[in-house]
Amino acid sequence: MRSLGSIISILVVAVIGLLVYKFYFTQSSSTGAATPAQTINVVGVKNDLLSIAQAERNYQAEHNSIASLDELVSSGEMSIKKTGRDGYTYDVESSGDGFRVTGRCSATAAGCTNYVVDQSMEVRAAP
Repeated sequence: MRSLGSIISILVVAVIGLLVYKFYFTQSSSTGAATPAQTINVVGVKNDLLSIAQAERNYQAEHNSIASLDELVSSGEMSIKKTGRDGYTYDVESSGDGFRVTGRCSATAAGCTNYVVDQSMEVRAAP
């Protein structure tokens, strides 16, 4: 009788473990980056957006105006010379007294998220 209780306890623990495992992986795939390569790509895009925003802040402090990506590269404010990464394109827009740097994913990429950063230097998903 005692061994039957032990077997049932082990089965209950195994079922709970499987449910937690399943829940964990469904949560991670719903964030928009299901594979490690996609996760790395999204982190790279966010870092690029922060670099562009920092360069824009420096340019704005020095020239009292908003610069395009090409102007940031030619002025030497921005060290990266690319305008996108793996399906994302970057764009700088002026918005009121500030700026907005957007990373847009291509229409062909299913389930990807657009990101935006402004002078607050907070990267967030674009609406």
